[in-house]
Amino acid sequence: MTSLATPKAQTATPGPVEAGRISLADIAKAHDVRFLLATFVDMTGKPCAKLVPVEAADELEAGAMGFAGYAAGLIGQKPQDSDLIAVPDLTSFTPVPFIRKGLAIIHCDPHVDGKPWPYAPRVILKNTLAGLAQEGMQAKIGAEVEYFLVNRNPDGTLSTADPKDDSPHPCYDARGVTRMYEHLTSISEAMNGLGWGNYANDHEDAAGQFEQNFDYADALTTADRVVTLRYILNILADQRGMTATFMPKPFTDRTGTGLHLHLSLWAGDDALFPDAEDTRGLGLSALAYSFIGGLLEHAPALQAFLAPTVNSYKRSGATTSSSGATWSPRKASFGGNDRTHLVRVPDDRRIELRSGDGAANPYLAIATAIEAGLDGVRCTTDPGSPSGPGESRPDAHLLPATLLHAVEALRRDPVILSSLSGDATIGRYYADAKEEEFLSWHNQVSDWEIRTYLTSI
Repeated sequence: MTSLATPKAQTATPGPVEAGRISLADIAKAHDVRFLLATFVDMTGKPCAKLVPVEAADELEAGAMGFAGYAAGLIGQKPQDSDLIAVPDLTSFTPVPFIRKGLAIIHCDPHVDGKPWPYAPRVILKNTLAGLAQEGMQAKIGAEVEYFLVNRNPDGTLSTADPKDDSPHPCYDARGVTRMYEHLTSISEAMNGLGWGNYANDHEDAAGQFEQNFDYADALTTADRVVTLRYILNILADQRGMTATFMPKPFTDRTGTGLHLHLSLWAGDDALFPDAEDTRGLGLSALAYSFIGGLLEHAPALQAFLAPTVNSYKRSGATTSSSGATWSPRKASFGGNDRTHLVRVPDDRRIELRSGDGAANPYLAIATAIEAGLDGVRCTTDPGSPSGPGESRPDAHLLPATLLHAVEALRRDPVILSSLSGDATIGRYYADAKEEEFLSWHNQVSDWEIRTYLTSI
């Protein structure tokens, strides 16, 4: 729940400066890298990779690394389709010696038959950003990555990795942070070693929950960093005998895990959101209000990407938690520095979209949010006056109650349905997969049903 600091200049990550002039193999050797994780994610956000020795970096760069796309996961392929070819983006080169000495991650854009694959999440985001650039703008994004540290018990239940972390009100607890000092500082040092600008590490609202913040950057860089950070958190936690989970709601009685996004639009070095003459009181420009209007108008459909699992709606549908708050909006409202709204406006340079959760694929979440906001800009959508603390307009959209409701909202929204590489076919493919996910869960008999119905008649 930490607010992001006012945007600051980025520190260059090792590697990108050389990327335009020398080969991937040269970059790797300059960083003493012996192996590359050539990585992309499927539509669920699962990281897929091949471990490539530096001796084969030229083949990777030349497009010789193929993946069976259907086996990789939800990415729009069938068993008979041509291979996904991982084309590395040299500017994303990220050494991770704190994971394994001599290892680096490089994010790739899947291609099929020589063309970027439009179902690939990183390609989808790049297509959105290309459209934004055609309108003379670029997006800068900050992300708040929350997660739980847990243990899996022999009976399959979860428990907090730190057994002393059991308070109903643990947020910002100095003792909880100190007990997890080795883990938190290892992640902080990793981020700062990569030039990400880690500026805060805190205990979040639920027992076992943490958040570690880094500076905002351009949209693609931030999405890459969220994927990389999740990988780093998973591996380093596992090395300490813990499980880092981004599951939105791992505990019924505790606050869930969010992925809050801070969005701003720029034209070169000029921030487009501030306007000192704003009469609505938030210091925002007409463009910013229209962008907010687009987010509010398309909020129900956006939830299919911002809250993309069955479990997501256990978080967003909760009415309370052990701490007394859920920190998850239930209506499409906006206001000032108030965390009950879908869109919070902490200052005049950015807005915070608060309905995303830990299961969100950052590429798809950012791409669809930008597309929704841009539709608001193109249509000059008026979001009305900001709502007061804890309030919302009577006509504010209710957010979907379940994943199936979100899928139905997506199918009804032609703008968001067509927002993935500009192709409604891809949106329908995603919607069908998410409906199938919901029905797969729905068809399982739960303990709750046994308790409720076994002897009810």
